[in-house]
Amino acid sequence: MAAIASLQAIHVKLGRRGSIRCGISEPSGEPAPIGQKTRYNDGLAERVFMGLFARKMDKFGGSKKKNEVKEKGFWDYDYESFVEVSKRVMQGRSRTQQQEVVREVLLSMLPPGAPEQFRKLFPPTKWAAEFNAALTVPFFHWLVGPSEVIEVEVNGVKQRSGVRIKKCRYLENSGCVGMCVNMCKIPTQDFFTNEFGLPLTMNPNFDDMSCEMIYGQAPPAFEDDPATKQPCLADICSMSSPSSPICPKLQA
Repeated sequence: MAAIASLQAIHVKLGRRGSIRCGISEPSGEPAPIGQKTRYNDGLAERVFMGLFARKMDKFGGSKKKNEVKEKGFWDYDYESFVEVSKRVMQGRSRTQQQEVVREVLLSMLPPGAPEQFRKLFPPTKWAAEFNAALTVPFFHWLVGPSEVIEVEVNGVKQRSGVRIKKCRYLENSGCVGMCVNMCKIPTQDFFTNEFGLPLTMNPNFDDMSCEMIYGQAPPAFEDDPATKQPCLADICSMSSPSSPICPKLQA
């Protein structure tokens, strides 16, 4: 928890200064319409997150492009290179292997014993679910873009433990259903549910690229999850298989 707490402190401190906090560069201040790529102005804190995660994931990446043989420095990573590292991690790996890589990366970001401490601090209660939902909005802004806390119903109880991501930056930049499910949705759900002991369900909408996160709600089994039966986004995915009824990365 110490590492995460330190990064959160950096994010909040830099965010208060305004000028270097990540923000959308669109004139409207909102994500760009579907079919257009949202422009972001990443600040120092966001570049820290990108560098940390990308360097960790780069260790599992496959072969690089010829013009990328030289190892990147910490500050050389931007969001596009972070997504490129994710694509290389997918190469030659099954969906379960991809998910395991993300799990290992997340665990490597934490000090020993962090999951156990999280379980003690945040048992699966309504308060814990709502607290983590509130934390998600600023903490994951760099990864998924703007989001907001919403009211959801969990086991018949209404609570503000939902997060609506307006237009997921990761999905928008990757354009890949398989990357969304295997590199984000499933490992994040699994990490919170099984490592931290706080159930989490993520429901991506591939039509408008929004996503709903519900803390406190147990995720469905892989074979019962509608997200695992999605076809490729053929118009924007460079790795798509238009003829396949389901994204091949979800079948391997």
